[in-house]
Amino acid sequence: MDLPSLTLVLQAALSSNRAERKAAEQSLNQFQYTPQHLVRLLQIIVDNNRDIAVRQFASIHFKNFIAKNWAPHDPNEQQKISPSDKDVVRDNILVYVAEVPPLLRVQLGECLKTIINADYPEHWQRLLDWVKHNLQDQLVYGALFVLRILARKYEFKSEEERTPVQHIVEETFPHLLNIFNKLVQIDKPSVEVADLIKLICKIFWSSIYLEIPKQLLDPNVFNAWMMLFLNVLERPVPQEGQPLDPELRKSWGWWKVKKWTVHILNRLFTRFGDLKLRNPENRAFAQMFQKNYAGKVLECHLNLLGVIRVGGYLPDRVTNLVLQYLSSSISKNSMYTLLQPQLDVLLFEIVFPLMCFNDNDQKLWEEDPHEYVRKGYDIIEDLYSPRTASMDFVSELVRKRGKENLQKFIQFIVEIFKRYDSAPVEYKPYRQKDGALLAVGALCDKLKQTEPYKSELEHMLMQHVFPEFRSPVGHLRAKAAWVAGQYAHINFSDQNNFRQALHSIVSGLRDAELPVRVDSVFALRSFVEACRDLNEIRPILPQLLDEIFKLMNEVENEDLVFTLETIVDKFGEEMAPYALGLCQNLAAAFWRCMNTAEADDEADDPGALAAVGCLRAISTILESVSRLPHLFVQVEPTLLPIMRRMLTTDGQEVFEEVLEIVSYMTFFSPTISLDMWSLWPLMIEALADWAIDFFPNILVPLDNYISRGTAHFLNCKEPDYQQSLWNMISSIMTDKNLEDNDIEPAPKLIEVLFQNCRGQVDHWVEPYLRITLDRLHRTEKSRLKCLLVQVIANAVYYNAVLTLSILNKFCVTLEVFNLWFQLLQQVRRSGRRVNFKREHDKKVCCLGLTSLLALPGEQLDGEALGRVFRATLDLLVAYKDQVAEAAKEEEAEDDDGMDGFESDDDDDDADGSDKEMGVDAEEGDEADSIRLQKLAAQAKAFHENDDDDDDDYSDDDFSDDEELQSPIDEVDPFVFFVDTVKVLQASDPMRFQNLTQTLDFHYQALANGVAQHAEQRRAEIGMEKMEKASAATHSLVHMVVELIEPRKVEVQVHIVCDFGLVRLADSWAEDARLNYFVVFPDCCFWEADLLSGSVNCVV
Repeated sequence: MDLPSLTLVLQAALSSNRAERKAAEQSLNQFQYTPQHLVRLLQIIVDNNRDIAVRQFASIHFKNFIAKNWAPHDPNEQQKISPSDKDVVRDNILVYVAEVPPLLRVQLGECLKTIINADYPEHWQRLLDWVKHNLQDQLVYGALFVLRILARKYEFKSEEERTPVQHIVEETFPHLLNIFNKLVQIDKPSVEVADLIKLICKIFWSSIYLEIPKQLLDPNVFNAWMMLFLNVLERPVPQEGQPLDPELRKSWGWWKVKKWTVHILNRLFTRFGDLKLRNPENRAFAQMFQKNYAGKVLECHLNLLGVIRVGGYLPDRVTNLVLQYLSSSISKNSMYTLLQPQLDVLLFEIVFPLMCFNDNDQKLWEEDPHEYVRKGYDIIEDLYSPRTASMDFVSELVRKRGKENLQKFIQFIVEIFKRYDSAPVEYKPYRQKDGALLAVGALCDKLKQTEPYKSELEHMLMQHVFPEFRSPVGHLRAKAAWVAGQYAHINFSDQNNFRQALHSIVSGLRDAELPVRVDSVFALRSFVEACRDLNEIRPILPQLLDEIFKLMNEVENEDLVFTLETIVDKFGEEMAPYALGLCQNLAAAFWRCMNTAEADDEADDPGALAAVGCLRAISTILESVSRLPHLFVQVEPTLLPIMRRMLTTDGQEVFEEVLEIVSYMTFFSPTISLDMWSLWPLMIEALADWAIDFFPNILVPLDNYISRGTAHFLNCKEPDYQQSLWNMISSIMTDKNLEDNDIEPAPKLIEVLFQNCRGQVDHWVEPYLRITLDRLHRTEKSRLKCLLVQVIANAVYYNAVLTLSILNKFCVTLEVFNLWFQLLQQVRRSGRRVNFKREHDKKVCCLGLTSLLALPGEQLDGEALGRVFRATLDLLVAYKDQVAEAAKEEEAEDDDGMDGFESDDDDDDADGSDKEMGVDAEEGDEADSIRLQKLAAQAKAFHENDDDDDDDYSDDDFSDDEELQSPIDEVDPFVFFVDTVKVLQASDPMRFQNLTQTLDFHYQALANGVAQHAEQRRAEIGMEKMEKASAATHSLVHMVVELIEPRKVEVQVHIVCDFGLVRLADSWAEDARLNYFVVFPDCCFWEADLLSGSVNCVV
């Protein structure tokens, strides 16, 4: 497409006729990859004779094309832009970027950013020469503009990636310094001069953000730069040309220069001017900076704030940055000494007035209360707010220099309270009272800990805070609610005072002013947490929930959801009657938040954060009613649309929260519905396309589908879930681009399959073993090796004969078992095991090894049998030790709350499981050091350079997940081992005799000990089953009464267990059976397995 034709197409793309626009867009897409297309677009963009709208559309199309195609993410993807076109674009964009209007410069700047990030320095070595040349010529602005983009490329890079910065600084900073020096000497500088200085400041900022380049460490060079920055800081901003409009004024070039100068000086002081830095080179710089410059900067900053004192203008962001510098100065003695003479003026005449309610607040409160609320709870606003910086300054002052300052500041606040109380209504200093309350709230942590204030807090609240709940001024009612929330957790000597405050907060939920309602909801969260007697809240719980949801309809804020979560947490199962309504309201709020976030297209939009909060609150509700499975059936239709939509690419921002909801729904629902099964393909598709980072989260619901819906998983063919699982796992396990950490959930899923479908998936054993062995050959990290070996252990437990035949077919039997035993035998110098650290890991290995003992002699010869037998005994001992230690830790937690760790006085347990099983304990055995494992893992974070070959294990690897459930939970490894050995002894006495003769005294004693412990466990298991059955029966009787009494329905219930009869009403069954059945009104059918203690409900 030639230049005239392209121009016509671009014009048509702006047509008001939809058909013309669509045809033009199709034409652009059709010809976008043709040679010279990109060059012609650039020609149109820089042609001043063309219509600006066409040029702008061309610039946007140009930017989007470059962003997508200049450097494709996939290195194997064919290049869409020819090298010659790239050369033309690179050469010409530099010339024109400074000449085009700002509207177009923004787009070309984005293009330059993409090109520089992709090409410099390897494919664009001439770039720095161009910049250097033009810094000395007439294209200074263009050179600075490009250099800013180049410097920003390395702003956040690691030290290794920042190497080019040294060369950039060496080549360009002498010229920058020269330009900067000339600019500050201009007598009456224009705003264009400010733009140039601002670019120089931004370049300097990016270059020193993480590390000061060596060239700037030269004292003479650094001093030259500092003199210029101090000059800019001290020089008053020109009055001529300042916009009157507040929004335009704060963005005016000279105020931008002031902001960037303060920004740079703050960075130098806080990051590089700290004497505590250990690096000798940095320490020398810090000493030099504090000695020569820190005090001068402080003086300049105080002068800047003095403008505020006399009613002058200082942009909020500049004020915020200056106060940040002052806050950082408080802890440094030399700086505090300089600050002290002016501290009272600073504190009482500048900082405190900034904390008070002002005209801008009043205007926003009246004209746009929603924006007032948003700004008040927006963390980004806090970063730039003078009020937040003032609060931080006061907090830091009383924290670091409290002896000199806390009393006088509190006295100042008290004087404001007194003036307020004594003044007539029409003359009360409402705004000062607001600032005083803000100060009291900001200092809550300090006041709660410091006498005499700590003892007077309740009195202060009653006298000066709680009365403002009835204030005629809205912002004081809101501030009273906020302060009350800050102090809700103090010990009230009179609970009536707490009750009064709580009722006032509840009343605030219905206030006419939106900000008051919002602050009241946030305060309510603290009062609910602090409430000792929930009867204070229980009668009004429905009304509270209604008010919260009304507010959620008005305001999108995640803090509102936090309050709701707190209520749900506090009341637990009592929330059951409200669960459906809560979920419906939260779902509705979620969709509103998502729609707002999509419309605004802002990553930090409060709607997006609130959407996440809604999903988190739904999870909290599901957790609170997890023992009431019928509720999950009720809420499923409400939550299903969210799960369906957000398990696609639309839900990437909330994917983790949605997966948690899916996990709850698939685990606690009575059965997994077909609608819930429809989510399986969505998760598999997401995992294949983009969600590999969420594989551990996806593992949980997939486990639930297989373990709780086994029959459907096995029998359904449309879709074929078995094939789907295989396709996903095999794709991930064989992907050579994935790191070992990325695929860890895959072997865990294979384990879920083998354990839950035992005897029903024989045809999958060989394929899964094949990919497991393939990955095992390529795996380096011991953690993944163990997980893969556990797949083999699970396969052996699934079907030992089948598994061994497959291993023999692959000719890897000896190799696999040698690796397995090698991993089992690896120990540290302390004696603790390197691998298979969790109880679950040891148990899987025990069951797998034990299953080998049942193999006939032709499949497992005598030598191998002895080796397996001895390894199993060792593992059983280690397993018993770990179980006992975990039980002891849990008991210790219950007894004294010492986080599960023993004190030194508790080391009287020297006789471990080996002694119990007939032999002396060996020094350094795992049981003796298990307590230290968690501590060692935690300490490891502080010793990253220690020589440790086990750095792929985390702290979590030492303990089992209490929530994890699997079919082997009901299999006792000791009983399983002894029963297997008995079968071996009965079926092949000679082979068994030969085995026992190969055992030395140590292993004979262990074998006897294991046998005794197995019989002990068998008796304990019997008792546990009876206790579970009894508990299940009593639980069912409770449910019968609970469900039937309110309906006044007469029923007869038969409850029978295998160890006796339980009577309910006036009839019972004579014959003992395992299962009992109860029929309820409304076709509610309950079935319970007494031995397992499980209860299922089908509606």
